[in-house]
Amino acid sequence: MTFLSGHTLVAQTLSENDRQGILRVFEDQEKAWNTGDIEKFMEGYWQSDSLTFIGSSGITYGWTNTLNNYQKRYPDKTAMGTLSFKILRLEKLDKKTAFLIGTFHLKRDIGDLSGHFTLVWKKIGGKWVIISDHTS
Repeated sequence: MTFLSGHTLVAQTLSENDRQGILRVFEDQEKAWNTGDIEKFMEGYWQSDSLTFIGSSGITYGWTNTLNNYQKRYPDKTAMGTLSFKILRLEKLDKKTAFLIGTFHLKRDIGDLSGHFTLVWKKIGGKWVIISDHTS
């Protein structure tokens, strides 16, 4: 995971501790994906029926449904490839909510994939989790 050089905006109101908490989740997600562990990757998401994921096939509600979609779309390491994130913008919206815009790239033997995403993060039980993901 990298910040896009020259284009990163980190809001001053986001504490270094909160910023590092979000970045740590991202790093863990990259590592989990790159070892083929979708369930571990999903630990970065809010384990709730209220989780929203918007992708090319529409909106999905709930952590379990989102996990199932990932498992269908990426059934093996060949389909998963190697994931990298770039963070373009990270802002704190309020005391327990943050907004992140970034890009992803999947390096794969069967053809690379890349796109943009917008994430809404919430600090729940002292841990930052993704509560809404819009990936295109």
